[in-house]
Amino acid sequence: MISIYRLINLIFWLLDLAILLRVLFSWINPDPYNALVRLVYQVTEPILSPLRRVIPPFAGLDITPIIALFLLELLERFLISLIF
Repeated sequence: MISIYRLINLIFWLLDLAILLRVLFSWINPDPYNALVRLVYQVTEPILSPLRRVIPPFAGLDITPIIALFLLELLERFLISLIF
């Protein structure tokens, strides 16, 4: 059971990290052909794209990464509570 908890925790930590990297990439504008940049975009786009359709930019800022982090935290807690 502890290993399942650690696996879930690791997956959600990696998703959080990918979203934070995506935010950082939006500030520094890296090479879009870089393998890491492409990986981060491929992982985060399925999470952020549906949220962008529902949540408009707030004062010109895309707040969907913040909401995605919040929703991922809720989902992680829900999954852990189901297992334990």
